[in-house]
Amino acid sequence: MLELLTSYNEQVGALVLDNAPQNAKYTSHQIQNEILHVFARNVQSSIRHEIGDARFCLIVDEARDESRREQMALVIRGQGYDGASNMRGEWNGLQALFINDCPYAYYNLIFIINIVSASCKRNDELRAFQAATIEHLVDISEIETGKGVNQVGDLQRPGDSKWSSHFKSICSLIKMYGATCLVLENIALDGSTYSQRGDAAFSFKLLMSFDFAFILHIMKNVMGITDVLCQALQQKSQDILNAMHLVTTTKTLIHKLRDDGWETLLEEVTSFCKHQDIEVPDMDACFSSVGRSRSKTKSITVEHHY
Repeated sequence: MLELLTSYNEQVGALVLDNAPQNAKYTSHQIQNEILHVFARNVQSSIRHEIGDARFCLIVDEARDESRREQMALVIRGQGYDGASNMRGEWNGLQALFINDCPYAYYNLIFIINIVSASCKRNDELRAFQAATIEHLVDISEIETGKGVNQVGDLQRPGDSKWSSHFKSICSLIKMYGATCLVLENIALDGSTYSQRGDAAFSFKLLMSFDFAFILHIMKNVMGITDVLCQALQQKSQDILNAMHLVTTTKTLIHKLRDDGWETLLEEVTSFCKHQDIEVPDMDACFSSVGRSRSKTKSITVEHHY
């Protein structure tokens, strides 16, 4: 570490290495480790100060970078769960607990994609519906034409460790929302098994709810902000100063979204829902929470709830 510092600063090299007394011990492994522990304590203290009394969890996981080398990541955050079987179990895992509390949790997106993309026939049907949708939008001049635009794609499956793939998955569903609804309607009516028809009907009901569309757009906006940082941190070579700058910029943009993004988000979601024939609730109405006594619930508006 000292040799690295001296390669950038000749004064440090002259003072610490060249002119240091022979009995100096600060270049020994023991002293070097003590210095590292001082750094570690300062970082821990800073983290504790930032968290304060808030609830948090630790996530330690590994992921491959672009050079296919395993990298361990330590994350401190609020709610969190990974893709391990005991965490994502549909009936007995932690996923079930989250879905009971919040039925529009992120796993429902993957559930929908798995149903629609389960067979080649469904994929072909999805692409046909999307092509018809694009043709209609071109005819009414709602979208522009040109080389490389308006291509018919597929619903993107999110990867286990690449967050960029989750962002692409959300964008693909938003882009193919109408076609996905049509495929699910067909499966709900003509599915070969009761289970298929039931899953498709449940997924269609999710897609036609304001809550699902609202959270889907929140996820798109947040992941759109973090996508640049995610891609940069997975590069084979890293510039730590550039990475720190990207982290700072990302935090600033997320704070701006939280503080000033409500009106724009609501307008975006409302426009999307009207285009997809999804009922938009009256934002000025009184919000009532299902399963709770009204006498124990504070009187708030639907807009305040969202």
